[in-house]
Amino acid sequence: MRSEDGRGAAVKIEEVGVSVPEGHQLIFGQSHFIKSVEDIYEALATSMPGIKFGVAFCEASGKSLIRSDGSDPGCVSLAVDCAARVAAGHAFVVFLSGSFPINVLNRIKQVEEVAQVYCATANEVTVVVADSGKGRGVLGVIDGGYPKGEEGEEDKAERRDFLRKLGYKR
Repeated sequence: MRSEDGRGAAVKIEEVGVSVPEGHQLIFGQSHFIKSVEDIYEALATSMPGIKFGVAFCEASGKSLIRSDGSDPGCVSLAVDCAARVAAGHAFVVFLSGSFPINVLNRIKQVEEVAQVYCATANEVTVVVADSGKGRGVLGVIDGGYPKGEEGEEDKAERRDFLRKLGYKR
């Protein structure tokens, strides 16, 4: 958008907070085609039996709809709500319930339309969005808080025990 003097109008920067409910995980990224919903669905559904998820995608042209699908209505609702609040072209949102992004992240990254994964987390996230007046785009995300110090020996043991409890290490 141009002003009368030919200079560009100011882009507005907005922060959109995204809360992740207890027991859920968020994967947030950017994709480039309406086919993304079906392909991300297939990547998730075939990654592990019984996975509960919802995916939403902000179409950037044509009808400009929020496209969605999933195996769990609650997760689909979370994904659609988040996509509607971010409202940025080509953004996609996945909410998982009862599983972790580590189980599916590489499958999502291998979807041909996926251009970027900004985060995979259970933390509250702030999505930084630019609004040009003609459309919106994601500049990045803020995931989690500040570091509170350096890991000590007790913290290392706790981390190792936690990974074994989850079954990721022996």
